[in-house]
Amino acid sequence: MRIAAILEYDGSHFSGWQRQDHARSVQAIVEEALSRVADEPIQVTVAGRTDAGVHALAQVIHFDTSATRSDYSWVRGANSHLPPDVALLWAGPVDDGFHARYSATGRHYHYVILNRLIRPTYLARRVTHEYRLLDVAPMQVAAKYLLGEHDFTSFRATECQAKSPMRELRALEVVRQDEFVHIRAHANAFLQHMVRNLAGVLMTIGAGEHEPDWAKAVLEARDRKAGGVTAAADGLYLREIEYPETFKLPRLSRAVGLW
Repeated sequence: MRIAAILEYDGSHFSGWQRQDHARSVQAIVEEALSRVADEPIQVTVAGRTDAGVHALAQVIHFDTSATRSDYSWVRGANSHLPPDVALLWAGPVDDGFHARYSATGRHYHYVILNRLIRPTYLARRVTHEYRLLDVAPMQVAAKYLLGEHDFTSFRATECQAKSPMRELRALEVVRQDEFVHIRAHANAFLQHMVRNLAGVLMTIGAGEHEPDWAKAVLEARDRKAGGVTAAADGLYLREIEYPETFKLPRLSRAVGLW
């Protein structure tokens, strides 16, 4: 039987999603908890591997098992074995053709910037701190240059293993809410560090170091060296994964904290 599940986690104290021999990973924690519920080894496939420090509001996984458990038992059982910074929100059987990564049709990320002189306290690791005053108007103009299907080589990590740099950026919004600046990105898929590199370019423009059309120049350069600094992982949230309605997964489009 193939089971799909939706996870929430605080990435602050993880080395990222992917299992590593000498570091704490979300994958290892989740597989251990599900294996205890199933009473057999469980290996999971994830929709998208998040980096160290990146949070998830609705990460999607699937796994195959011979164990028979109710949806409630998967959720209740897994959460009884998970640490406080990881929670299983939903689980249920899916068609064998479902694949957490390859069946996905869209992904949503949300990047939260605390824009003030003083560093955060209780929001540390949950927001990115930027002391320079960011003007969202030029950031909004710059974002429009990046919409559509493009070669995003300038916005991918140098070690990115994706076969193609082509991605369709469907939405890129920049809004201010008091001391917070929010960047919301929606695409068919993202390259490694792509959201953080988009944020880095937009923040540089918002700080007045470049004009908005610099975003277009970076995109057209197709060279990571043209893209400037990668923004910190703090404040980045995987918000939602989209799938065809035929798979009948719940749409958990969730807000980031109080925003």
